[in-house]
Amino acid sequence: MAGQGWKLVGAPNARDLGGLVGADGRRVRVGQLIRTPALGRLTDEDLPVLAKLAPACVLDLRDSSEIAVAPADRLVGEPRVVHLPVHDPEHPVFTYVSAVLLGHDLDAYAELARQGTAGAMAAIYRWFVTGESARVGFAEAVRLAAQPENLPLVYHCSAGKDRTGWLTVILLTALGVDEVAIRSDYLRNNALTDSLRAVIVEALRRRRPDLDVDAVLPVLEVRAEYLDAAYDEVRRVHGSFDAYLRDGLGITEETRTALRAQLLD
Repeated sequence: MAGQGWKLVGAPNARDLGGLVGADGRRVRVGQLIRTPALGRLTDEDLPVLAKLAPACVLDLRDSSEIAVAPADRLVGEPRVVHLPVHDPEHPVFTYVSAVLLGHDLDAYAELARQGTAGAMAAIYRWFVTGESARVGFAEAVRLAAQPENLPLVYHCSAGKDRTGWLTVILLTALGVDEVAIRSDYLRNNALTDSLRAVIVEALRRRRPDLDVDAVLPVLEVRAEYLDAAYDEVRRVHGSFDAYLRDGLGITEETRTALRAQLLD
């Protein structure tokens, strides 16, 4: 939220969802739902900030193959760490994003770049709605957030924008936050990561002077069209978001009630 009293230098798009207006005009509790990118790049100065946030649970949406090649999450205290992989090896954009973030060789993804990474990103967002591991992982994440022993909850994927972004949409919708506010939080990622994006592109350019920036930028940004692709898939498959929560994710009314009891003031 704008004006939150903390920031993580090594995770510039980390933010507290507290303060958003949910069901019955009640606000999301401050300091309970915190979305971040992977925490392996936290600085030494970030660690006391994370300690003050004091997560009881850290939820990691990455696959083990992504975790293996990334810097280990830097954690403080002894939070419960839960891995709920939302990953489809058939979608190369997952590994492409990791390759870009980690500075790996992009030659293996030439065909993906030719096909268009923006289109691949929209396809991933549609898969978030229908993919088996996506439905299982996101559903379990909602159930985790409804349990007081897991709060405060920090949750992340690699870049903290796509899987983390869609889980945020799910949680906030279940809490009764309106779509305009949800969309606004989703799109904040680009402003928060502007300087980081420039650094990544410049580093890639130095290694690859022929780099096609237009192929890389779509995986480093969030775009309204990606979110629209997921919302459209929800409507196509389920008719409404409520039906998606109920039938697609198996979120019961009891879980939604518990979620609101724990997370709304």
